[in-house]
Amino acid sequence: MTLSLAWRNLWRNRRRTLITLTAMSFSLMLVQGFHNLSYGVYAQMIDSGVRAGSGHIALYRGDYATSRDDRLTFAPGQLPGQIAALPGVTNVLQRLYLPALAQSSRESRGILLTGIDPAAEAMVNPLLAKLDLSTLLPTTDGRDALMGSRLLRELKLEIGQKFVVTAQGADGELASELLFVRGTVHSGIRSVDNSLVMVGRQRAALLAGRPETVHEIAVLLSAPDDSGDQLQRVRALLPAGEIQALPWDTAMPNLANAIKLDYASQKFIFLVIVIIVSIGVINTLLMAVMERLPEFGLLLALGASPWRLRAMVLCEALLLGLVAMFIGSLLGSLLTWYLAAIGIDLRRFLPESIEFGGVIFDPVLRATWDVRYMLQMAALMPLLAGLASFYPANRAARVAPAVAMRNN
Repeated sequence: MTLSLAWRNLWRNRRRTLITLTAMSFSLMLVQGFHNLSYGVYAQMIDSGVRAGSGHIALYRGDYATSRDDRLTFAPGQLPGQIAALPGVTNVLQRLYLPALAQSSRESRGILLTGIDPAAEAMVNPLLAKLDLSTLLPTTDGRDALMGSRLLRELKLEIGQKFVVTAQGADGELASELLFVRGTVHSGIRSVDNSLVMVGRQRAALLAGRPETVHEIAVLLSAPDDSGDQLQRVRALLPAGEIQALPWDTAMPNLANAIKLDYASQKFIFLVIVIIVSIGVINTLLMAVMERLPEFGLLLALGASPWRLRAMVLCEALLLGLVAMFIGSLLGSLLTWYLAAIGIDLRRFLPESIEFGGVIFDPVLRATWDVRYMLQMAALMPLLAGLASFYPANRAARVAPAVAMRNN
Protein backbone atom coordinates (compact mmCIF):
# COMPACT_ATOMS: atom_id res chain seq x y z
CA MET A 1 0.00 0.00 0.00
CA THR A 2 2.84 2.39 0.82
CA LEU A 3 4.46 1.81 -2.58
CA SER A 4 1.14 2.24 -4.35
CA LEU A 5 0.45 5.52 -2.56
CA ALA A 6 3.99 6.73 -3.24
CA TRP A 7 3.67 6.00 -6.96
CA ARG A 8 0.32 7.80 -7.19
CA ASN A 9 1.66 10.77 -5.24
CA LEU A 10 4.58 11.17 -7.66
CA TRP A 11 2.21 11.77 -10.56
CA ARG A 12 -0.06 14.27 -8.89
CA ASN A 13 2.07 16.95 -10.48
CA ARG A 14 3.13 15.33 -13.73
CA ARG A 15 5.09 18.27 -15.09
CA ARG A 16 7.29 18.64 -12.03
CA THR A 17 7.95 14.90 -11.80
CA LEU A 18 8.77 14.62 -15.50
CA ILE A 19 11.20 17.55 -15.34
CA THR A 20 13.02 16.04 -12.36
CA LEU A 21 13.00 12.58 -13.94
CA THR A 22 14.42 14.00 -17.17
CA ALA A 23 17.21 15.84 -15.32
CA MET A 24 18.16 12.72 -13.37
CA SER A 25 18.06 10.43 -16.42
CA PHE A 26 20.13 12.76 -18.59
CA SER A 27 22.62 13.25 -15.76
CA LEU A 28 23.12 9.50 -15.51
CA MET A 29 23.36 9.23 -19.30
CA LEU A 30 26.09 11.88 -19.44
CA VAL A 31 28.05 10.36 -16.56
CA GLN A 32 27.98 6.88 -18.10
CA GLY A 33 28.52 7.91 -21.71
CA PHE A 34 31.35 10.35 -21.22
CA HIS A 35 33.09 8.17 -18.66
CA ASN A 36 33.10 5.38 -21.25
CA LEU A 37 34.44 7.85 -23.82
CA SER A 38 37.29 8.85 -21.48
CA TYR A 39 37.85 5.19 -20.64
CA GLY A 40 38.26 4.40 -24.33
CA VAL A 41 40.53 7.40 -24.97
CA TYR A 42 42.71 6.49 -21.97
CA ALA A 43 43.02 2.92 -23.28
CA GLN A 44 43.99 4.27 -26.70
CA MET A 45 46.57 6.62 -25.17
CA ILE A 46 48.08 3.86 -23.05
CA ASP A 47 48.21 1.48 -26.01
CA SER A 48 49.94 4.09 -28.18
CA GLY A 49 52.28 5.07 -25.35
CA VAL A 50 53.42 1.57 -24.44
CA ARG A 51 54.02 0.65 -28.09
CA ALA A 52 56.24 3.64 -28.75
CA GLY A 53 57.65 3.76 -25.23
CA SER A 54 58.28 1.39 -22.35
CA GLY A 55 55.79 -1.38 -23.12
CA HIS A 56 53.32 -2.66 -20.54
CA ILE A 57 56.37 -3.92 -18.63
CA ALA A 58 59.82 -2.34 -18.93
CA LEU A 59 63.16 -3.82 -17.95
CA TYR A 60 65.99 -1.46 -16.96
CA ARG A 61 69.30 -1.61 -15.18
CA GLY A 62 69.43 0.29 -11.90
CA ASP A 63 67.63 3.64 -11.88
CA TYR A 64 67.74 4.19 -15.65
CA ALA A 65 63.97 4.83 -15.70
CA THR A 66 64.47 8.06 -13.74
CA SER A 67 68.10 9.04 -14.35
CA ARG A 68 68.39 8.17 -18.07
CA ASP A 69 72.09 7.59 -17.47
CA ASP A 70 73.29 6.17 -20.81
CA ARG A 71 75.97 4.16 -18.98
CA LEU A 72 73.30 1.89 -17.48
CA THR A 73 73.21 -0.69 -20.25
CA PHE A 74 72.94 -4.46 -19.80
CA ALA A 75 73.39 -7.57 -21.90
CA PRO A 76 69.94 -9.15 -22.43
CA GLY A 77 71.31 -12.63 -23.17
CA GLN A 78 68.52 -15.23 -23.28
CA LEU A 79 66.09 -13.01 -21.37
CA PRO A 80 64.09 -11.68 -24.39
CA GLY A 81 63.43 -15.23 -25.63
CA GLN A 82 62.40 -16.43 -22.17
CA ILE A 83 60.00 -13.51 -21.75
CA ALA A 84 58.58 -13.97 -25.26
CA ALA A 85 57.75 -17.59 -24.35
CA LEU A 86 55.48 -16.50 -21.50
CA PRO A 87 51.75 -16.83 -22.25
CA GLY A 88 50.12 -13.48 -22.97
CA VAL A 89 53.31 -11.79 -24.20
CA THR A 90 52.95 -10.53 -27.78
CA ASN A 91 56.19 -8.62 -28.39
CA VAL A 92 59.55 -8.09 -26.72
CA LEU A 93 61.35 -4.98 -27.99
CA GLN A 94 65.02 -4.26 -27.29
CA ARG A 95 66.17 -0.64 -27.50
CA LEU A 96 69.27 1.47 -26.97
CA TYR A 97 69.15 5.24 -26.38
CA LEU A 98 72.17 7.51 -26.91
CA PRO A 99 72.41 11.30 -26.64
CA ALA A 100 74.44 12.35 -29.66
CA LEU A 101 75.23 15.08 -32.17
CA ALA A 102 74.06 14.87 -35.79
CA GLN A 103 76.01 16.84 -38.37
CA SER A 104 75.32 17.50 -42.01
CA SER A 105 77.56 19.49 -44.34
CA ARG A 106 75.72 22.66 -43.30
CA GLU A 107 74.14 22.25 -39.83
CA SER A 108 74.44 20.28 -36.60
CA ARG A 109 71.85 19.41 -33.96
CA GLY A 110 71.65 17.50 -30.69
CA ILE A 111 69.69 14.27 -31.10
CA LEU A 112 68.53 11.14 -29.35
CA LEU A 113 69.91 8.18 -31.28
CA THR A 114 67.58 5.21 -30.81
CA GLY A 115 68.77 1.70 -31.64
CA ILE A 116 65.91 -0.66 -32.51
CA ASP A 117 65.15 -4.05 -34.02
CA PRO A 118 63.39 -2.83 -37.19
CA ALA A 119 61.40 -5.98 -37.94
CA ALA A 120 59.93 -6.13 -34.43
CA GLU A 121 59.28 -2.39 -34.12
CA ALA A 122 57.58 -2.09 -37.51
CA MET A 123 54.81 -4.41 -36.31
CA VAL A 124 53.83 -2.37 -33.27
CA ASN A 125 55.51 1.05 -33.00
CA PRO A 126 53.05 3.83 -33.96
CA LEU A 127 55.97 6.08 -34.95
CA LEU A 128 56.64 3.69 -37.83
CA ALA A 129 53.02 2.92 -38.71
CA LYS A 130 52.78 5.44 -41.57
CA LEU A 131 56.12 4.58 -43.17
CA ASP A 132 56.29 2.79 -46.49
CA LEU A 133 57.83 -0.68 -46.23
CA SER A 134 60.62 0.37 -48.58
CA THR A 135 61.78 3.05 -46.11
CA LEU A 136 62.06 0.77 -43.07
CA LEU A 137 65.50 -0.14 -41.80
CA PRO A 138 66.59 -3.39 -43.51
CA THR A 139 69.04 -4.65 -40.86
CA THR A 140 70.10 -4.03 -37.27
CA ASP A 141 73.73 -3.27 -38.15
CA GLY A 142 73.43 -1.20 -41.32
CA ARG A 143 74.17 2.48 -41.76
CA ASP A 144 70.63 3.43 -42.76
CA ALA A 145 68.73 5.76 -40.44
CA LEU A 146 65.23 7.13 -39.95
CA MET A 147 65.13 10.82 -39.04
CA GLY A 148 62.50 13.09 -37.51
CA SER A 149 60.83 15.32 -40.10
CA ARG A 150 61.77 18.62 -38.42
CA LEU A 151 65.34 17.48 -37.83
CA LEU A 152 65.64 16.61 -41.53
CA ARG A 153 64.69 20.18 -42.46
CA GLU A 154 66.92 21.75 -39.82
CA LEU A 155 69.94 19.78 -41.05
CA LYS A 156 68.99 20.68 -44.64
CA LEU A 157 69.10 17.05 -45.68
CA GLU A 158 67.13 14.95 -48.15
CA ILE A 159 66.36 11.25 -48.41
CA GLY A 160 69.47 9.31 -49.38
CA GLN A 161 71.95 11.93 -48.22
CA LYS A 162 74.63 11.21 -45.62
CA PHE A 163 75.27 12.72 -42.20
CA VAL A 164 77.56 12.01 -39.26
CA VAL A 165 76.52 11.07 -35.74
CA THR A 166 78.93 11.58 -32.84
CA ALA A 167 78.40 10.07 -29.39
CA GLN A 168 80.45 9.31 -26.30
CA GLY A 169 81.66 5.74 -26.13
CA ALA A 170 81.91 3.47 -23.11
CA ASP A 171 85.57 4.50 -22.62
CA GLY A 172 84.69 8.19 -22.53
CA GLU A 173 86.09 8.87 -25.98
CA LEU A 174 83.98 10.36 -28.77
CA ALA A 175 83.05 8.03 -31.61
CA SER A 176 81.51 8.92 -34.96
CA GLU A 177 79.51 7.01 -37.56
CA LEU A 178 78.56 7.90 -41.13
CA LEU A 179 74.85 7.27 -41.71
CA PHE A 180 72.40 7.67 -44.60
CA VAL A 181 68.86 9.03 -44.40
CA ARG A 182 66.53 6.22 -45.48
CA GLY A 183 63.21 7.75 -44.40
CA THR A 184 61.52 10.32 -42.20
CA VAL A 185 59.35 9.96 -39.12
CA HIS A 186 56.56 12.47 -38.49
CA SER A 187 55.02 11.94 -35.06
CA GLY A 188 53.38 15.34 -34.53
CA ILE A 189 55.33 15.79 -31.28
CA ARG A 190 57.78 18.66 -31.74
CA SER A 191 60.35 17.31 -29.28
CA VAL A 192 60.39 13.97 -31.11
CA ASP A 193 60.39 15.26 -34.68
CA ASN A 194 63.35 17.59 -34.13
CA SER A 195 65.58 15.13 -32.25
CA LEU A 196 64.79 11.54 -33.28
CA VAL A 197 67.22 9.40 -35.25
CA MET A 198 66.55 5.65 -35.44
CA VAL A 199 69.16 3.11 -36.47
CA GLY A 200 69.59 -0.62 -36.06
CA ARG A 201 70.26 -1.67 -32.50
CA GLN A 202 73.60 -3.31 -33.26
CA ARG A 203 74.84 -0.20 -35.10
CA ALA A 204 73.94 1.98 -32.10
CA ALA A 205 75.66 -0.45 -29.71
CA LEU A 206 78.83 -0.39 -31.79
CA LEU A 207 78.83 3.42 -31.77
CA ALA A 208 78.48 3.37 -27.98
CA GLY A 209 81.28 0.82 -27.65
CA ARG A 210 78.90 -1.58 -25.89
CA PRO A 211 78.19 -4.45 -28.32
CA GLU A 212 75.12 -6.62 -27.64
CA THR A 213 73.78 -4.33 -24.88
CA VAL A 214 70.50 -2.45 -24.46
CA HIS A 215 69.05 0.22 -22.21
CA GLU A 216 65.48 -1.07 -22.29
CA ILE A 217 63.46 -4.19 -22.94
CA ALA A 218 59.80 -3.30 -23.58
CA VAL A 219 57.27 -6.11 -23.09
CA LEU A 220 53.86 -5.86 -24.79
CA LEU A 221 50.93 -7.93 -23.53
CA SER A 222 47.80 -9.21 -25.22
CA ALA A 223 45.75 -8.54 -22.06
CA PRO A 224 46.99 -5.36 -20.32
CA ASP A 225 44.58 -5.94 -17.41
CA ASP A 226 46.74 -8.94 -16.42
CA SER A 227 49.91 -6.85 -16.26
CA GLY A 228 50.20 -7.33 -12.49
CA ASP A 229 50.43 -11.12 -12.76
CA GLN A 230 52.66 -10.88 -15.82
CA LEU A 231 54.98 -8.50 -13.99
CA GLN A 232 55.54 -11.13 -11.31
CA ARG A 233 56.28 -13.79 -13.95
CA VAL A 234 58.81 -11.53 -15.66
CA ARG A 235 60.49 -10.68 -12.37
CA ALA A 236 60.83 -14.39 -11.65
CA LEU A 237 62.96 -14.73 -14.80
CA LEU A 238 65.36 -11.91 -13.90
CA PRO A 239 68.82 -12.84 -12.65
CA ALA A 240 69.82 -11.60 -9.24
CA GLY A 241 71.36 -8.19 -9.73
CA GLU A 242 70.53 -4.70 -10.87
CA ILE A 243 67.99 -5.45 -13.62
CA GLN A 244 64.46 -4.56 -12.56
CA ALA A 245 61.02 -4.84 -14.17
CA LEU A 246 58.63 -1.89 -13.88
CA PRO A 247 54.97 -1.39 -14.87
CA TRP A 248 54.25 1.15 -17.60
CA ASP A 249 52.89 3.82 -15.24
CA THR A 250 56.18 3.83 -13.31
CA ALA A 251 58.29 3.78 -16.46
CA MET A 252 56.24 6.55 -18.13
CA PRO A 253 55.18 8.89 -15.29
CA ASN A 254 54.31 11.78 -17.64
CA LEU A 255 51.58 9.79 -19.35
CA ALA A 256 50.33 8.25 -16.10
CA ASN A 257 50.14 11.65 -14.36
CA ALA A 258 48.38 13.25 -17.33
CA ILE A 259 45.69 10.56 -17.22
CA LYS A 260 45.32 10.91 -13.44
CA LEU A 261 44.92 14.69 -13.75
CA ASP A 262 42.29 14.35 -16.47
CA TYR A 263 40.41 11.73 -14.46
CA ALA A 264 40.45 14.01 -11.40
CA SER A 265 38.72 16.73 -13.45
CA GLN A 266 36.08 14.16 -14.38
CA LYS A 267 35.42 13.47 -10.72
CA PHE A 268 34.80 17.16 -10.16
CA ILE A 269 32.27 17.20 -13.01
CA PHE A 270 30.63 14.11 -11.53
CA LEU A 271 30.37 15.88 -8.17
CA VAL A 272 28.60 18.81 -9.84
CA ILE A 273 26.12 16.41 -11.47
CA VAL A 274 25.49 14.71 -8.10
CA ILE A 275 24.71 18.09 -6.55
CA ILE A 276 22.31 18.95 -9.37
CA VAL A 277 20.51 15.63 -9.05
CA SER A 278 20.25 15.96 -5.27
CA ILE A 279 18.88 19.50 -5.47
CA GLY A 280 16.34 18.39 -8.06
CA VAL A 281 15.09 15.51 -5.91
CA ILE A 282 14.95 17.64 -2.77
CA ASN A 283 13.02 20.36 -4.61
CA THR A 284 10.50 17.92 -6.10
CA LEU A 285 9.80 16.10 -2.84
CA LEU A 286 9.81 19.22 -0.68
CA MET A 287 7.30 20.94 -2.94
CA ALA A 288 5.14 17.81 -2.92
CA VAL A 289 5.30 17.66 0.88
CA MET A 290 4.42 21.34 1.32
CA GLU A 291 1.41 20.97 -0.96
CA ARG A 292 0.17 17.97 1.05
CA LEU A 293 0.68 19.22 4.60
CA PRO A 294 -3.08 19.18 5.35
CA GLU A 295 -3.23 15.63 4.05
CA PHE A 296 -0.33 14.59 6.29
CA GLY A 297 -2.00 16.31 9.24
CA LEU A 298 -5.18 14.35 8.62
CA LEU A 299 -3.28 11.06 8.38
CA LEU A 300 -1.53 11.77 11.67
CA ALA A 301 -4.86 12.67 13.29
CA LEU A 302 -6.32 9.34 12.10
CA GLY A 303 -3.50 7.42 13.80
CA ALA A 304 -0.78 7.14 11.14
CA SER A 305 2.70 7.15 12.69
CA PRO A 306 5.38 9.69 11.69
CA TRP A 307 7.52 6.77 10.51
CA ARG A 308 4.77 5.76 8.11
CA LEU A 309 4.86 9.21 6.54
CA ARG A 310 8.65 9.13 6.37
CA ALA A 311 8.49 5.74 4.66
CA MET A 312 5.96 7.02 2.12
CA VAL A 313 8.13 10.02 1.15
CA LEU A 314 11.22 7.80 1.06
CA CYS A 315 9.41 5.38 -1.25
CA GLU A 316 8.52 8.27 -3.56
CA ALA A 317 12.21 9.19 -3.77
CA LEU A 318 13.31 5.59 -4.33
CA LEU A 319 10.73 5.08 -7.08
CA LEU A 320 11.87 8.29 -8.73
CA GLY A 321 15.48 7.11 -8.51
CA LEU A 322 14.68 3.64 -9.87
CA VAL A 323 12.80 5.00 -12.87
CA ALA A 324 15.65 7.45 -13.55
CA MET A 325 18.13 4.58 -13.17
CA PHE A 326 16.48 2.46 -15.87
CA ILE A 327 15.84 5.34 -18.30
CA GLY A 328 19.28 6.88 -17.72
CA SER A 329 21.05 3.52 -18.13
CA LEU A 330 19.19 2.89 -21.38
CA LEU A 331 20.15 6.33 -22.69
CA GLY A 332 23.72 5.90 -21.40
CA SER A 333 24.00 2.56 -23.22
CA LEU A 334 22.74 4.10 -26.46
CA LEU A 335 25.18 7.01 -26.11
CA THR A 336 28.07 4.62 -25.39
CA TRP A 337 27.12 2.47 -28.38
CA TYR A 338 27.19 5.54 -30.63
CA LEU A 339 30.51 6.78 -29.21
CA ALA A 340 32.05 3.31 -29.57
CA ALA A 341 30.80 2.73 -33.12
CA ILE A 342 31.00 6.26 -34.58
CA GLY A 343 33.02 8.27 -32.05
CA ILE A 344 33.72 11.99 -32.02
CA ASP A 345 35.74 13.10 -35.03
CA LEU A 346 37.98 16.08 -34.20
CA ARG A 347 39.89 16.07 -37.48
CA ARG A 348 38.00 19.12 -38.75
CA PHE A 349 39.18 21.18 -35.80
CA LEU A 350 42.60 19.68 -34.98
CA PRO A 351 45.64 18.32 -36.83
CA GLU A 352 45.83 14.71 -37.94
CA SER A 353 47.06 13.63 -34.51
CA ILE A 354 46.73 14.84 -30.93
CA GLU A 355 49.47 14.93 -28.31
CA PHE A 356 48.57 14.29 -24.67
CA GLY A 357 51.05 13.35 -21.96
CA GLY A 358 53.78 13.02 -24.58
CA VAL A 359 51.75 10.47 -26.57
CA ILE A 360 50.13 10.77 -29.99
CA PHE A 361 46.66 9.28 -30.44
CA ASP A 362 43.93 9.25 -33.06
CA PRO A 363 41.74 12.42 -33.21
CA VAL A 364 38.67 10.20 -33.68
CA LEU A 365 37.69 9.62 -30.04
CA ARG A 366 35.91 6.34 -29.35
CA ALA A 367 34.33 4.93 -26.21
CA THR A 368 35.00 1.58 -24.58
CA TRP A 369 32.39 -0.20 -22.45
CA ASP A 370 33.08 -0.05 -18.72
CA VAL A 371 30.09 -2.07 -17.54
CA ARG A 372 31.20 -2.15 -13.92
CA TYR A 373 31.28 1.64 -13.70
CA MET A 374 27.91 1.92 -15.45
CA LEU A 375 26.31 -0.43 -12.91
CA GLN A 376 27.87 1.50 -10.03
CA MET A 377 26.53 4.83 -11.32
CA ALA A 378 23.10 3.30 -11.99
CA ALA A 379 22.91 1.92 -8.43
CA LEU A 380 23.95 5.34 -7.10
CA MET A 381 20.89 7.05 -8.59
CA PRO A 382 18.23 5.56 -6.21
CA LEU A 383 20.71 5.88 -3.34
CA LEU A 384 21.13 9.61 -4.02
CA ALA A 385 17.38 10.02 -4.32
CA GLY A 386 16.87 8.26 -0.99
CA LEU A 387 19.46 10.40 0.78
CA ALA A 388 17.98 13.56 -0.72
CA SER A 389 14.55 12.61 0.65
CA PHE A 390 15.59 12.72 4.32
CA TYR A 391 14.77 16.40 4.84
CA PRO A 392 11.37 16.36 3.03
CA ALA A 393 10.47 13.11 4.85
CA ASN A 394 11.30 14.60 8.25
CA ARG A 395 9.35 17.74 7.32
CA ALA A 396 6.29 15.60 6.56
CA ALA A 397 6.60 13.56 9.76
CA ARG A 398 7.00 16.59 12.05
CA VAL A 399 3.89 18.45 10.94
CA ALA A 400 1.43 19.27 13.72
CA PRO A 401 -2.01 17.82 12.78
CA ALA A 402 -4.05 20.70 14.24
CA VAL A 403 -1.95 23.40 12.55
CA ALA A 404 -1.90 21.59 9.22
CA MET A 405 -5.67 21.03 9.18
CA ARG A 406 -6.39 24.59 10.29
CA ASN A 407 -4.29 25.98 7.42
CA ASN A 408 -6.16 23.88 4.88
